[in-house]
Amino acid sequence: MSTRFYRESLGKLSECVDRMNAERVDFLIELGDFKDENRPPVEEMTLLHLRDIEAVFQRFQGPAYHVLGNHDMDSISKQQFLARVENTGIDPARSYYSFEVKGLHFIVLDANYQADGSDYDHGNFNWTDSNVPAQELDWLEQDLAASHDPVIVFIHQLLDGKGPVYVKNAPEVHRILKASGRVLAVFQGHHHEGEYSRIDGIPYYTLKAVVEGHGQDNNSYAIVEVQPDQSVIVTGYHKAPSMELTHISTAMVKPSPSYAGWQRQAKLADGLSILLK
Repeated sequence: MSTRFYRESLGKLSECVDRMNAERVDFLIELGDFKDENRPPVEEMTLLHLRDIEAVFQRFQGPAYHVLGNHDMDSISKQQFLARVENTGIDPARSYYSFEVKGLHFIVLDANYQADGSDYDHGNFNWTDSNVPAQELDWLEQDLAASHDPVIVFIHQLLDGKGPVYVKNAPEVHRILKASGRVLAVFQGHHHEGEYSRIDGIPYYTLKAVVEGHGQDNNSYAIVEVQPDQSVIVTGYHKAPSMELTHISTAMVKPSPSYAGWQRQAKLADGLSILLK
């Protein structure tokens, strides 16, 4: 018997969005695998699923963002997915991007590339072959160099280990994040059981999947707060774990002037969303 309850996803996401609106978080972000597909795959049906869940997601009364997951391209292209969702203020053609909110710099990565650098497209991929290509690594280095604010990173596939659910060239990504000296935390999806680790002082938090388990008690989302000392507080709802993600560094990242004097929060729903207030 399957442990995945796809038909409950709209209701679970609706609860998440309602809570985020009530908490007045500054933005909402989901961590990938936003939709799934029929068996056998039918492009028209998967586009209808995407339309329906994006309509719920866009009930959030603030900026909203998407991280691409492997299931998002199981029967459509990246371009088809991106054309039907909204990443507030971001070029619709971009699958990886960054934005700033109140003195924090947020980076969204896309690891949905095969080893040869080609896009995941209409299910033409092995989901275990996940890579961040050279051009995206170059962009990441340049993006980090262009900002002096504390950084939080979002990605679907995992960066903190080796195995089927991990990005194949994760050490290259981690090297860049470590070298910046400004990454407070990395938030990930993909691995339905969730997990937590720390590498070279950077916390990696993997959110448990919304789709696993029957009923709202098996929902999974979180509010994230960045404290003035740059510790990151995760308040999990339902089966999402709560914890403090303390970044270990030789020196505190010097924030921009807009950073001082207030707290920030963020929240995830099989993804994440953030509240900064």
